[in-house]
Amino acid sequence: MDKTLFVKRVNYDLMVAQIYVDDIVFGSTSHALVSKFTDVMQNEFEMSMSGELTYFLGLQVQQLKDGMFLSQTKYAKDLVSNFGMESAKPVTNPMSTTTKLHKDLTGKDVDQTLYRSMIGSLLFLPASRPDISFSVGVCYSDADWAGNIDDRKSTYGGCFYLGNNMVSWHNKKQNCVPLSTAKTEYIALGSCCT
Repeated sequence: MDKTLFVKRVNYDLMVAQIYVDDIVFGSTSHALVSKFTDVMQNEFEMSMSGELTYFLGLQVQQLKDGMFLSQTKYAKDLVSNFGMESAKPVTNPMSTTTKLHKDLTGKDVDQTLYRSMIGSLLFLPASRPDISFSVGVCYSDADWAGNIDDRKSTYGGCFYLGNNMVSWHNKKQNCVPLSTAKTEYIALGSCCT
C-alpha cells in the first residue's frame, strides 16, 4: 500500500493532497499554495483540472460558506441500479449481531464474481452509513473463532508490511477445528510465518 495523503505546512497555511489511483484531490488554506501546486503538477504530468471538488470516490461534496456537506446518495442509488435491485424492499433495522451465515444446500449457486463485486462496492458506503458497516463486514469477512455454522472451522487473516506499508494480505478458513481462541490465533500466526 502506497502513501496517498500528503500534507505541507507553510507558516500558518496548510496544503493537503490525496491521491487515489489516477485521481488527485487537493486543497489549501492559501490560494498561492494551490496555484503553485497546480502549476507544478500540470508542468510535470498530463492533467485535466475539473475545478472545485463535487464528487470523489462515491462522496458527493457540497462546498458551503461555513463548511462542507458530504453525502453518498448518488453512489448508493447507482449501486442499487447497477445490481438491478430497484424493486428490492428496504429494511429499516440493522442486521442482528447474532446472525450467522451458512450454506444454503437447497438454493442455487451464487455467482462469485457478482458477489465480490457487490461487497467490494458496498465497502465504500460505511463512510456515511455506519448502520450497515456490521452487515458489510460479516458478508465480506467472517473472521471469528469457530464461526462457520456448517463445519465449525475458524477463519483468520494476516497483513504483511514492509516498513509502514502493507504489501499483502490474506483471509482464509483454517483446516482444523480449534478448541479455543488462543489455538485459533496460534494457527493464524503459524500460517502467517510460513
